[in-house]
Amino acid sequence: MKVVILLLLFSFRFLAVGQQAYNACNTALEICPNQSFSLSNVGANKTFCPGCEDDFAFCFTSNNSIWLTFTTNSTGGNVQVDFSNLVFSMNAGQDNALQATMISASVPCNSTSYTAVGNCVSTGNLPFSLNASALPANTLYYIVISGDFSGVGITSAAECAFDLIISGTGIDRPVPSVSMNTSPLLICKNDVFSANAILTNCPDTSSFNWYVNGILTAVTTDGNFNTSALNNGDIVSLETNCYTLCAEMVTATTAAIAVYSFPVDAGPDQFLNSGETTQLNGLTTAPVYSWSPTFGISDAYSLSPLVSPSSTTTYTLTATENGCTLEDYITITIEEKLIFPTTFSPNDDGINDRWEIGGVSQYPNCFVKIYNRWGQEIFQSIGYSATKSWDGSGNTGKLSEGVYFYIVELRDDKKQEFKGSITLIR
Repeated sequence: MKVVILLLLFSFRFLAVGQQAYNACNTALEICPNQSFSLSNVGANKTFCPGCEDDFAFCFTSNNSIWLTFTTNSTGGNVQVDFSNLVFSMNAGQDNALQATMISASVPCNSTSYTAVGNCVSTGNLPFSLNASALPANTLYYIVISGDFSGVGITSAAECAFDLIISGTGIDRPVPSVSMNTSPLLICKNDVFSANAILTNCPDTSSFNWYVNGILTAVTTDGNFNTSALNNGDIVSLETNCYTLCAEMVTATTAAIAVYSFPVDAGPDQFLNSGETTQLNGLTTAPVYSWSPTFGISDAYSLSPLVSPSSTTTYTLTATENGCTLEDYITITIEEKLIFPTTFSPNDDGINDRWEIGGVSQYPNCFVKIYNRWGQEIFQSIGYSATKSWDGSGNTGKLSEGVYFYIVELRDDKKQEFKGSITLIR
């Protein structure tokens, strides 16, 4: 039963693999130090023509090649490539050994410029390694892997899935890391929290992702982060990639940030008629508090002062506790009383020539309609102002003296409507 299961797993592994993108030299897969890669030459082919990528005879003759590449570090040195977990296709007449070697190429992917580097493996059917010594710094190399195709009764080249790791002093690089320099982890509510990234062994960084409680909040390019929107217990974290080639992600996270806060409530907004007085109803547990502005207020240091604003005013309740200062706001909106004149005299003497409604400018969407005594509409306006007010005219020109009637819809939240009569005097 175990054998059947293993065979099924191997079959599934091969069925899931088509021709790889790294089947050709010019699409060679870049491999990074000390990282495991699961690779395969299943479905690979051979590119053979004079000078083409597979036209070489040292070590082995290529059959179904795949191509990898790596670049030595700034110091150079020894490089080792380890192959493990080899799983071969098991078709009738198919070989079961890998061929592999490292090469340098003064002209990329041109076989006439190839030079073999290190050892060569031509019949690898168990875990094996490629080794090269004293490689120069900052130099590009290739690894070519092919399936063996030799022996009595062999009709097709070997195909194999395997794992690969490259390591050594010639490719190893310092382990990158990032930490955060932060403002104190105890702040007041609405204070600015600042953090900046401190990189170690991390070249080529282009951007920094900042998270609050795991939610991406900002992306910066200078490694600095500022926010005034933190709550108690929030956690800030950072991630960035190091190295352009074979990028490695590094992260850093703060402890839970303590954000000190206390209640400050200036109360709900209010509406007053001009000349009226109202009481503010502030709330806070802080020992020190005050209102501003101080004009028109009975006691700026009371939570419940009386105010008599002459115009719409926003009052700020400021409270301080344990060195933290918080604020809340209340707006008192002064509503002018509407005044509907009962008479006007449109005789062009410059006095009371138009029927003007006092305070109507507070309602820019109001709808005004005027009717004569027979109920015929003679005037209407959406919005009403000195320039849009009724001048005593109708569709037929100037109207005669008499009594007219109005309907004014304020179109406000209260859906207020006013009706009345006007006496026109010539």
